[in-house]
Amino acid sequence: MSEPVLLKSELEGLKLVSRGKVRDMYDLGDALLIVTTDRLSAFDVIMANGIPWKGKVLNRISEFWFDFLGVEHHMITCDVGKMPAEVRRHAAVLCDRSMLVKKAKTFPVECVARGYLIGSGWKDYQASGAVCGIALPKGLGQAAKLEESIFTPATKAETGHDENIGYDEVVRTVGPGTAEKLRDLTLHIYTKGSEYAETKGLILADTKFEFGLVDGRITLIDEVLTPDSSRYWPKSGYRVGISPPSFDKQFVRDYLESIKFDKKPPGPVLPDDIVRKTSEKYLEAFKILTGRSLA
Repeated sequence: MSEPVLLKSELEGLKLVSRGKVRDMYDLGDALLIVTTDRLSAFDVIMANGIPWKGKVLNRISEFWFDFLGVEHHMITCDVGKMPAEVRRHAAVLCDRSMLVKKAKTFPVECVARGYLIGSGWKDYQASGAVCGIALPKGLGQAAKLEESIFTPATKAETGHDENIGYDEVVRTVGPGTAEKLRDLTLHIYTKGSEYAETKGLILADTKFEFGLVDGRITLIDEVLTPDSSRYWPKSGYRVGISPPSFDKQFVRDYLESIKFDKKPPGPVLPDDIVRKTSEKYLEAFKILTGRSLA
């Protein structure tokens, strides 16, 4: 399974406007080009080496969901052959890992939906009996299924950790009408995604979305329901009281904990077996969700 790793895109003739943890973004004037690299961040630190296939998996899973969900989104095309001429000349690099999108004015809020009690939500619940100010029943265990899905927004951090916030802070940030629409849309997409995932033997425990305004309309942007933005568990490995195995970078997190990584840059070089297992996990998630193979 030999696949070249792209850690950083260098596209001559195109205007680079940002490099995130994973994505490089280019301004094409009336649209943006998003290039999903094979960079991997864990504990908000980018690792020294990348994960083969990861960028292509994330890009094509987002494409699948944008097509499936039936909501307003920013994707124009993932077909490099349909992109402008100045992009097509970089087709060898961009195939499967690039998306042409509409420009959007981004809301400064991470829109998180949770159907299960895990991650930072579990920590909040242990400390206060609530998640983002939403009181939950007493006695719930780790990974417990919630009676109904909840909207648990967070600040949108360019670097470092996102911080959980209450709904009232979203109202103060974007206004009551927009806050209500973001909450309802987040829970609607999560529900539709989780119902589909169930048909594939997966539990969609939680996920986060980003939204922006395109021509004055609230629009789903960035990535959607990928293993980087979402927690997928195989139903066969699920039980309450543990952190179930997931289709993400858990191999990397476990390795970093084992070497007592201090969670500060620079990230270490990951061993070959950790890279291989993580790559296989991303590819498996893609195949289960889409029914197609990339590798």
